[in-house]
Amino acid sequence: MSTASYRDAIYSTPLDRVARFSFDEQVVACFPDMIRRSVPGYGQILGMLGLIARRHLRHGAHVYDLGCSLGAGGLALAGSLPPDAFRYTGVDLSPAMVARAREMLAAECPEHALEVVEGDIRTLAYRPSGMILLNFTLQFLDPAERDAVIAALYEALEPGGVLVLSEKVVDPDEADNAWRVERYHDFKRANGYSELEISQKRTALENVLVPDTLDAHHARLARAGFPRSLTWFQYLNFASLIAFKG
Repeated sequence: MSTASYRDAIYSTPLDRVARFSFDEQVVACFPDMIRRSVPGYGQILGMLGLIARRHLRHGAHVYDLGCSLGAGGLALAGSLPPDAFRYTGVDLSPAMVARAREMLAAECPEHALEVVEGDIRTLAYRPSGMILLNFTLQFLDPAERDAVIAALYEALEPGGVLVLSEKVVDPDEADNAWRVERYHDFKRANGYSELEISQKRTALENVLVPDTLDAHHARLARAGFPRSLTWFQYLNFASLIAFKG
């Protein structure tokens, strides 16, 4: 499989029927461009992971990256930490993502202990870990399944471990939420997406990506047992939280 990445043009022509969004071969081929132009602050979130790990990750501890896509979380950590500082397992449900991530991590970080496995984070048998990354993944699960996943991650974390949770969020105030969504569409326009692409992508994601409020995320983390969580980053309707296991 080639490691080349292409420009995202999936929704650039009119479609008779817009299929539900999925992480298939077509998406994998253009994923770096798609996420760069579609997720405000993604680079900044990745850039902080190594700094967070330096502060909170026990030397040699295991790290999970759940819904890892192309392993960007592993690349970010490997760029900041020496090979003996951590062991990394990326998990993704998409076979195409897993295959490409394995290629990329092997090529970019051959000295680090980075593995990628195909798996379902709802049923995974978790090993003890010092840090868990859940970047833009929970939002694709059925809302009724999210509490159980977060509870399982709490149990998997070592004492003193941290969970980094990044999500698209919805504002409880209707007017504020509308403003954020409108500015998000401006962001996509500024990055070269057409009105057709914005509209068709939104249709494809309807009932596939279901966002929560920030308050709902923090409440879920508290129910799972985390004594403390905070929103450390927000850019429009995209945010990242960190939860600490005491």
